[in-house]
Amino acid sequence: MGSDQRRHLTPDPGEDRVPISAEPDHAATTGDDADGSRTWLTPGVLSVGAASLGSDAGHELTTSLLPTFLTSTLHAGPAALGAIEGVADALVGLSKLAGGPLSADRDRRARLAVGGYLFTALATGAIALAATVWQAGALRAAAWVSRGLRSPARDALLVSLVPRRAFGRAAGLERAGDNLGALIGPLLASALISVTSIRVAMLFAVIPGLFAAAAITVAGREAKRVVTTAAARQRLSLNLGQLRRAGLARVLAPILPFELGNVAATLLILRATELLYTGSRSLTAATSVAILMYAGHNAAAALTALFGGRGIDRRGPLPVFALGAGLYAIAYAGFALPQATWPVLLVAFVLAGAGIGTAETAETARVALALPDELRGNGFGVLGLVQSFGDLGASVIVGALWTLFSPTAAFAYAAGWMLLAVAVSTGQRLRG
Repeated sequence: MGSDQRRHLTPDPGEDRVPISAEPDHAATTGDDADGSRTWLTPGVLSVGAASLGSDAGHELTTSLLPTFLTSTLHAGPAALGAIEGVADALVGLSKLAGGPLSADRDRRARLAVGGYLFTALATGAIALAATVWQAGALRAAAWVSRGLRSPARDALLVSLVPRRAFGRAAGLERAGDNLGALIGPLLASALISVTSIRVAMLFAVIPGLFAAAAITVAGREAKRVVTTAAARQRLSLNLGQLRRAGLARVLAPILPFELGNVAATLLILRATELLYTGSRSLTAATSVAILMYAGHNAAAALTALFGGRGIDRRGPLPVFALGAGLYAIAYAGFALPQATWPVLLVAFVLAGAGIGTAETAETARVALALPDELRGNGFGVLGLVQSFGDLGASVIVGALWTLFSPTAAFAYAAGWMLLAVAVSTGQRLRG
């Protein structure tokens, strides 16, 4: 960073001390923090939430049907599904890291977000046209790469539209849209597959995806109006040294153990299905009940993301993050039980949903609060890498422990990471 962009330190509620760029941010250019005269809930902010809802509905629709499509239509096995999903998850983490520098420039981030949503929609819908397993895998990978590239741009675009005092609520609105989309997608898949073929049903995924691409353009146009001072075009760089000096390592310290315990939701569904599959309940019925509970998980995530965002703006992200990790630890205790009735499993799903809704919102807000605008895209990229590879490692290790020992040992392992996340975040807050 040049001498004309020196940073100074200023206190921020709920955090210790946060570096702020001398370059004007949204709050600086509009005076919003000074008089509170302008609402944070603008059409641009709403459009980001709508984009997350539409895109997640589209790719969750495809995700719900992909196992059946691979096995019944393309005649592949579980190994093919695991390979496709594993490669896609790894690529989304790497592409988020690459998307950070690309989104650092204010003029570029809107185009990157729109292009990312558009290509995600087209690649996701095109999976329905795949004639071979490798084609389905390549299209899934392409969709996930574009999804990863757009994520830092979307998050940087979002926080550029609101004052610092509303970062939590803005992040909560975006996470709520994402989780509502995750609720709508499987329901759409279930409805479509009952009246049409699986290929036609998967083609419908392009519709909410195109809606998402159109919605995010509203945020891009608003960002151009809001930022009144032209920023110099940013050099493409990961800026790891600047991120370290800005304190990103401290921000990520409690996030890393959380993500190392954040297992894929499909493992929660599998565990619930096993526990519900008894002599009085068929496997089909057990699966249906487990999927309905997962819908409750996503509904809880959407609701708590909104409330969590408000709590972040009042108390700071650390206590909200610690709450989310603690709720997850309790939920894992329910899944670890050797026997459990459906009410116990429903509570576990809801607690896990509440945990992810609050924790992910706090992660986004804390990175936004810790970094100046010119570093936020890079910070969101590093956060995405930690999230993707942490989640991948968590799912692989939990699956191995489940197979080698027991599901109780597997979920106890995941709960241990969540408790460590609580301890680290609490320790940081107490030290101030």
